[in-house]
Amino acid sequence: MTAPHLWVRAEQRDNETRVGITPKGVSTLMEQGFRVTVEASDTRVIATDAYKATGCAIAPQNSWPDAPADAIIFGLKELPEDGTPLVHRHIMFGHAYKGQSAGRTLLGRFKAGGGTLLDLEYLTEDSGRRVAAFGYWAGFAGAAVAVKCWAAQTRNKAVAAITPYPDADALTRDLAAQIDGLEVPDALVIGALGRVGSGAADLCARLGIKVTGWDMKETAHGGPFPEILQHVLFFNCILAGPQTPVFVPQSALDRPRALRVIGDIACDPDSDFNPVPVYDRATTWAEPALRVHNTPPLDVTAIDNLPSMLPLESSEDYAAQLLPTLSALADHDAPVWQRARTLFVTHSAKL
Repeated sequence: MTAPHLWVRAEQRDNETRVGITPKGVSTLMEQGFRVTVEASDTRVIATDAYKATGCAIAPQNSWPDAPADAIIFGLKELPEDGTPLVHRHIMFGHAYKGQSAGRTLLGRFKAGGGTLLDLEYLTEDSGRRVAAFGYWAGFAGAAVAVKCWAAQTRNKAVAAITPYPDADALTRDLAAQIDGLEVPDALVIGALGRVGSGAADLCARLGIKVTGWDMKETAHGGPFPEILQHVLFFNCILAGPQTPVFVPQSALDRPRALRVIGDIACDPDSDFNPVPVYDRATTWAEPALRVHNTPPLDVTAIDNLPSMLPLESSEDYAAQLLPTLSALADHDAPVWQRARTLFVTHSAKL
């Protein structure tokens, strides 16, 4: 069997500096017989020279469309939306299987080019648990953005643009300064037992924010959920599906409520299963908050690449989780990759 050729592309999205494999991971794969090519990048949190030192091939930035046909293109976030057919196997977060309009377009590009999407979000163990996730740092950063928004709202200011931090301690210190002198809010976290919810709860604990933690047991009755409206902050930390109930309906906007900021960390506003249908678009680093009601104010924060606020910690954590699964690319029959291929075929057939 020909050794797998993993091509690590440079991310092309603004404010995305993460990477899914470290130089140590590249060395490990090469020791296992992989060919590895890493694109140069002037924005990646780990410098190109660190990869070059492993002895792997270095390719020009954004040259993946011209990669050999057998190369497996590995990145994290979305590709440029230029409509070109996709001919390679791509490992990435596709956001294509929950009815998203952009996802249907992406699947159409794969169908046109004969390529394959191996979606990172759906790489699972036999038990169904995801093999790797940025969840903890998404929760930590998502809660931080919501707290920033609440502090600005309370002071009648616009929330400032989001920027990366060198580490979690620096982020925590900045937040503590922003909320200094304000009455500390409370928060409700749905998905508190998962990775995302744990990250959100840990950020709150660092700031002395009292957390009510909910998981499947508390939401099994299907709603309504008046308790959410009784908390100042609400964090949605679950991967929604067809059976997920609505947590904050449009009708909640006009009800009496303490709720002032929703941190929709799951961030699927254009999904058919969005459990927070009071907003219709993701927010951005430049404009982190969306005002969905004025009196009393209610803001939503919903940024879909939150772990990039802490790019080094989140990259190292995720890469360590994912490396054993990348190693399994050498086994064509590895169940984790078979499941990913089957899922792609199933959803592509619906086009």
